Parts: sequence; C-alpha cells; structure tokens
Amino acid sequence: MTIKRRIVFVTGTRADFGKLKSLMSLLQSDNNFDIHIFVTGMHMLSKYGYTCEEVEKSGFRNIYKYVNQNASDSMDHVLAKTVIGLSDYMKEISPDLLVVHGDRVETLAGASVGALNNILVGHIEGGEVSGTVDELIRHAVTKLSNIHFVANDIAKTRLAQLGESEGSIHVIGSPDIDIMSSKTLPSIGEVKKHYELGFQNYSILIFHPVTSELDDLHSHIATVVDQVIESQRNYVVIYPNNDPGTDVVLREYTRFKNMERIKIFPSMRFEYFLTLLKHADFIMGNSSAGVREAPHFGVPTINLGSRQFNRVKCDSIIDLPIEAAAIRTAFEKIRLTPRRARELFGTGSSAASFHKIVSSKDFWKCDTQKHFVDRVMS
Repeated sequence: MTIKRRIVFVTGTRADFGKLKSLMSLLQSDNNFDIHIFVTGMHMLSKYGYTCEEVEKSGFRNIYKYVNQNASDSMDHVLAKTVIGLSDYMKEISPDLLVVHGDRVETLAGASVGALNNILVGHIEGGEVSGTVDELIRHAVTKLSNIHFVANDIAKTRLAQLGESEGSIHVIGSPDIDIMSSKTLPSIGEVKKHYELGFQNYSILIFHPVTSELDDLHSHIATVVDQVIESQRNYVVIYPNNDPGTDVVLREYTRFKNMERIKIFPSMRFEYFLTLLKHADFIMGNSSAGVREAPHFGVPTINLGSRQFNRVKCDSIIDLPIEAAAIRTAFEKIRLTPRRARELFGTGSSAASFHKIVSSKDFWKCDTQKHFVDRVMS
C-alpha cells in the first residue's frame, strides 16, 4: 500500500508563490500526495494587494491563511509571530515534509519550526548570494533544512562549502522558469488591457529597501525617482516588499502622481508580470527579477546598488552605484545591450524534477538528524 505523503508549502510573498506554484500544482495532481499551503506575510496585507486571493484563485485546496504582522512590526517580531502560528499549524496537521523558498523571514520561520519539531524541511533555491540580510537568512535556512533543491551547480557547490552532504542537494533549476517557458502565459495585449496600460513601449521599476543601508535609503530612492522622471520614458512601477524602509520608497513614489506615462501597482499576478517583463525595454532597480527572470527573456537590466551584489554575472545586467550620472549613462548603454535569452537557472523542468525526487522511496528515508560534512582543503 502506497503511503500518502502530506507536504506543506509556506508562502509569504507574491514572488515565492510564483516560484512554488508549478511544484505545488504537479504534486496536487498526484494522488500520492496531500498538499497544504500556509499563506502568510505580504499575501495577507491589503497594502500590497491582498494577494492571498490570487493563491485561492489558483485552484489549490487546503489553504490556511495566517496574518503574521502589522505595520509597526520589525522583522524579528514578524519572525516570532510566524513561528508561533506555523508551529500550531504543524502540530495540527503533522506533515511529512515542510517546503520553504528563498530568504524571507517566513522562510526562516518555516525552517526553524520544521527543524525543532523533527519535520523534514526542503529548501528551494538555497546557495544563492546577495548583498543584504537576505543572504544571512538564506544560509541560516540551509543549515536548518534537510533537503536542498537548488537552481544550478554553482549553488550546489556553495551548499557543499556550508557542510551539506552531496546526497541532500538536488539541482532542479529555478521553478519559475517552468512558468516562463510555458505556453500558458497571457498575451501582452491581455496584460495591457487588464492593467489599463495605454503606452506601447515601457520599462519596469522595482526598488526594494536595503535593510542594512536605511540611512542612505531616502537619498537613493530620491535619485532613482529623479532619473525616472527626467528620462521621459514610460514606466510600470511595482511596490517594494514590506521590509523596513518601504514607506520611505512609497513616499517618493507619490511624485509620480498624475503622470500618465508612469503607472504604479501594489502587486501583479505572477504570470501577468512575467509577460510584462518579457516585453519590457528593460527593468531597473534592485529586484531579483532583474538578475534572474530578466536574463531568461533576454531583457536588459539596470541593477542598482548592493542588494543583488555578486548574485549573477551576465552581459545583459548593468551593475551600477545609485548615482544620477551613472543611471543616465546606463540609459544610453541599455540601447546597445544585446537581447539574447540566457539559460542560467534551468530549462523549465523544475516541477518534473522535484516530483520525481519526492516520489522516490529513498527520499523519505532521509533522517531529520543532520551531520556537518567537512571538506578536505587543498
């Protein structure tokens, strides 16, 4: 008799839901698995579009919604609240596997709850680097996780450096490439109609606060907004995430008010955003979308500041300090940047690879007790 495995996925943002979606969909279609989704974080905040409704509209069953923060909470408060809520939920449904993604506070909470309750933890996209506190969280999650599903061999090598066993690391690519490579994305006409975008050509701006550089945040975002306005280009601007400093960014965005060539959105449906990105002139800011998704479509990126420091090196990505002159120069350089698709994070088979791995009997023999693997230094 086949044992039906219960798996809980934790999602706290529009971004990680997009990356987990193909994995959850494939497993939900397999009667050998009982899929549950713990929805929290930015999903539950009306300020960011109350995107839990998008999770519900996606056809998933067994959705549990949990509000883990209010506007005055610091990141450590959010972590504590998420641990409490998720711990109670885990004890109620007793899953066989808890799956978390990336480097957000909700990810750290999920990995902590799993590790402290002897529940197997699977981490999607560990082994990445960046220039903020997110990297600290991502590597901490690695040490709390039992199984690792990474985007490429570079990430696999980093996890080995962190003392993880080779047998626990699986290279499956980045799951959002599955959706990006699919034939189900809406057309650009559908996207423009849905979001009432009247311009033909446009670029995208997404700028997140860097929590370790809050003293410089106002001058940084003021510089970016100045250059966007002066450029006279059309822009689609999407709200930052809800890290400390978000309100500083949003106050500067009020300068875009009543500008017909600039449209601002708290959030977007993941598939609609991908289509918008695919047809953009370029993307600017410090979002991971600029260094991961954009190169897959061949879309040039103006990557500002330290947030994605050293994460991806690619000739379609222009790395810049947040300075007016540098940004103006990048606007000229971007016209000469080649538009060529790059397969840096897989070819669109992540869900199938993930499904095959978790369907193996050997996978479920993994012990929750971890051991550090020392590497012989040359």
